[in-house]
Parts: sequence; structure tokens; C-alpha cells
Amino acid sequence: MRIVVCDDEPLARERLVRIVQESGHQVVAQATTGAEAIVAVKTQQPDIILLDIRMPEMDGVRCAQELAKLEHPPAIIFVTAYDHYAIAALKANAIGYLLKPANKDELLEALAKAKNLNAAQLNEIRKLEDPMARPVREHIAARTHRGVELIKLKDIYYFTADQKYVKVRHKDGIVLIDETLKELEQEFEDRLFRVHRNAIINLSFLDFLETLDAGQYQIRFKGIDETLAVSRRHLPALREKIQSM
Repeated sequence: MRIVVCDDEPLARERLVRIVQESGHQVVAQATTGAEAIVAVKTQQPDIILLDIRMPEMDGVRCAQELAKLEHPPAIIFVTAYDHYAIAALKANAIGYLLKPANKDELLEALAKAKNLNAAQLNEIRKLEDPMARPVREHIAARTHRGVELIKLKDIYYFTADQKYVKVRHKDGIVLIDETLKELEQEFEDRLFRVHRNAIINLSFLDFLETLDAGQYQIRFKGIDETLAVSRRHLPALREKIQSM
């Protein structure tokens, strides 16, 4: 893949260049500011840009927002020393977020993920249009120890409120996201369904509604043994939904 490396710290930039080249990819340009990165992307048309955040003149988040306006923007992977920019990175449509000094294996994993994203997915991630005009997402972004991961909505069993975060149970495990159940329910109203004030489920994995003692009910899922309680308040609507499926 063709890659641009942008970092104002020479040693950090050289380390990224070395890892990229040793892994068989091509570094087509290097930049020290966001403005230089934009020029490099326009002239070199890279597949990916490795982008620092804290830089003079134009920071990485602003640079990413400008790059997203291009007709053919590169996939963006942030590599930064600061962990509190993750949400800003997500809003800037980054597909990866790594902390310095970037672990070689994590960087190569992020590059592989970028390569495997098809054109339709990348186009969806990069859009910075009015949120009301955006197409429905097919992925949920979660910040983990490996950076920012994209979880396919079709692989998610359910979402539950977990203090100030939302827990996402998917085919490969559990992650936490900084979104609300209400926002998710509204955005994916045709695919997710609320069964409790603290839980919404992916209807694709709904197996059946099970009756317990004392008039209690719970959901059973296809593919996993876990269950979720159904509140009395949401029971009638869920029964109606099941009958219409």
C-alpha cells in the first residue's frame, strides 16, 4: 500500500517509516504539519495516512477533516501520544487510533484492517456531511487497547447500559462505547429493539421469548447462551414485534 507519514517529531516519524517499509509497504511522502500532509495526499494519492494529532500550524484532527472533503481521501490512522483525542478522532473518521510509541504489531494490524475495508465501507466512514443526511452506519466504533476498532452491526447481539458507557456484546467479545442507548435505538430503529430501559437487542439474533417464574420474561439469543431480562413495560411491544417478524 502507498502510505504518507505525518509527524512533527523526527524520531517518531522515522520509526513509523521504518516499520512501514519493513512490512513491505511504500512510504510515498513524509510531512511535519497537517498542511504539508494535505499537499502530500493531493499529489501522491496514498491509500493510507499515518497522522499525528498535536502538530504546529494545523493539527491532525483538522487535517483529517480537510482530507475527508477530497474526492478520494486516504484511510486515516492516528498515531499520537495523547489518549484523550479518541472521540475527536472518531468524529474525524479515523479508522485507527494508536498511542505512541506505536507497537509494531498493532500498527501492522491497523494497516491490515485498513486494507481489508472495502470501498463502500471507507466511503461511509469518511463522510462529514450533515448527520441527518448520513446513510445508516454498518459499523460501531469502539476505542480499545488496540486502538479504534470497527464492530460490524450485523455481528452485535445486544447493547446494555454500563454506568456512563454502553456495553456492546458482539461475536468476538465485549467492548465499551461512548454512545447512548437512546441514540443507538433511534439510529437503528429498524434493526434494534428495546427490551428494557437498560438494554436493546439486535433483532437478527432474537431466538425466542422465554417465560420465567412470577411472570418474568427473558430473551434468548441465537448462537450464545446468554439471556436478557425483558421489562413489563416493554413486553407488549416486544410480543407484537415478534408476531410481525
